[in-house]
Amino acid sequence: MSTHHEPVDPDHYRKAIGRFATGVSVVTTKAGGLDHAMTVNSLTSVSLEPVLMLISVEREARFWDAVMECGEWGVSLLGADAQKTASWLSTRGRPLHGQLDRVPHHRGEVTDVALLDGALAEFECRTTSTLDAGDHTLVVGEVLSLAIGDDPGDALTYYRGAFGRLV
Repeated sequence: MSTHHEPVDPDHYRKAIGRFATGVSVVTTKAGGLDHAMTVNSLTSVSLEPVLMLISVEREARFWDAVMECGEWGVSLLGADAQKTASWLSTRGRPLHGQLDRVPHHRGEVTDVALLDGALAEFECRTTSTLDAGDHTLVVGEVLSLAIGDDPGDALTYYRGAFGRLV
C-alpha cells in the first residue's frame, strides 16, 4: 500500500475515497417557487435521539442556496433501477426550471418537498444546524417523517466513479 505524507492532492484523495462504496440518494427542496434536486452519496445517519441525518452540500451548487433558504428537504434512497435519474440530477448546468419533469415524484405530507416515486425509503427533514466544512456545508436535519418502500429491491451504489448495485 502506498502512503502519502505531503499535503494531500485533491485528485489523489478523490481516487482513494472512491474506493469507499456508498449508497446513492436524491435530496430535494423548494425555493423561489421551484423544486431543486441533487444526487448525493454523502448522506449520514447522525442520531436516534432525536432522529437526525446529515447531507453535505457544495457551497457553489445552486442547491446550496435553495436548501439554506427553505430549511426543509427530502431524501429519496435510490434503487438500482434509478441510475438514469441519479445521473440526470448530478449533471452540472442542467436547467433549473422543470428539472423534475422527467422524474416521477410526489409531495411530502409534512414539508411539501418532492420525493421520488419508487424510492427504497424516503425522509422529510427540517434543518437544525449547519457547519461550514471546506468547500461544502454539512446540513443536519431532524427527520420529521419517513416511509419505507414496499419492495426493498437492490440499492443503487457508487464505487470508483461508477454506479452499481448492491443485491
